[in-house]
Formats: sequence, C-alpha cells, structure tokens
Amino acid sequence: MPRPRMGGMTQTTAALPSPAPAPLWARRAAHAIALCAVPSGLWRIAMACGVPVGYSDQVLRDVYDIPGWGIAYVVGLSVVAELAALLPLLLVSRRWQPVRPRVLAPLAWTASGLLVVLALWQLVVFFTADSRTYLSGDTAQAVWCAAFAPLFAIPVLMTAVTWSYAKRHRAG
Repeated sequence: MPRPRMGGMTQTTAALPSPAPAPLWARRAAHAIALCAVPSGLWRIAMACGVPVGYSDQVLRDVYDIPGWGIAYVVGLSVVAELAALLPLLLVSRRWQPVRPRVLAPLAWTASGLLVVLALWQLVVFFTADSRTYLSGDTAQAVWCAAFAPLFAIPVLMTAVTWSYAKRHRAG
C-alpha cells in the first residue's frame, strides 16, 4: 500500500512472505532437546549439593574442587547447558525471531555440526579414557550413564530441527 513520504514521493511496503509454521515433529524435537539436558544438569546439581553420586569425598575435593569453586562451576555449567538447550526453540517459534533466517540458519547448522563432533569426541573419551575410574561402582556408573545418555540424542534432534527451519525459510 503506498505511503506518502517527504517530497511528495510514495513508498511501497510489501509484506514479506511468512514461512510455514514448524511441523509438529520439529516442535517436539526442539522441546526434547531442552528435556535431554535436564538429567545431566540435575546429576551435577546433586553432586554440588553433596548428594552421593558415586564419587568419593577425595575425588570431589581433588578433581572437582567440591566443596569450593567446583560448586559454582558445576551449577553454572548446568544452567548454561540448559539455556543453550532452550535455544533450538527459536527455530520453531513463529512469535519471536530475534535474528534473520539468513543468519540463524547458518548458525544452527554450525551448532549442529559442532554438537555431532562433540558427541563423537565424548564417546571416544568415555570408552578410551579413565573417566569412569572415579566412580565408585557399577551402580554409580549406571546412574551416570542414565543421566548423560540423553545428551547423545541432542545432535540428531538439533540437525532435524535445523533442517526443518532451513527448509521452511528457503521455501518462504
């Protein structure tokens, strides 16, 4: 619709095409990413609060500096991880888009790639290093695995949500 401007010229404002809404599966996947980060965060917070999670007091002191600055580190890591896990919700939101799709899509693809590399690296570290030797027994290792296993779903979910976002905004 023409709008008058200074000097008698008119300016036309064309509505940008609106992309299709995110499919239900993509919205569920974005929410699942946020939920996948919860168990490991709760495990870390329990460790910081003194709940026995399978580490001896000596390991907590020497390796994790708990009690001490290690408490702030593990709680902070849990909060930052959960906040990062909430960011994919931007890819399925129609109400709030703080960044243009041309910027957000490459950022999301980069994050997906980094998450895949990080997950593969963590698998290598877990199965080759002595990371499990600090845990006191089989039950502690099982609880640790149950808390951290959902994190390995995040790269797959993030890639799917990113693909959906890029497809919708390319078509729109």
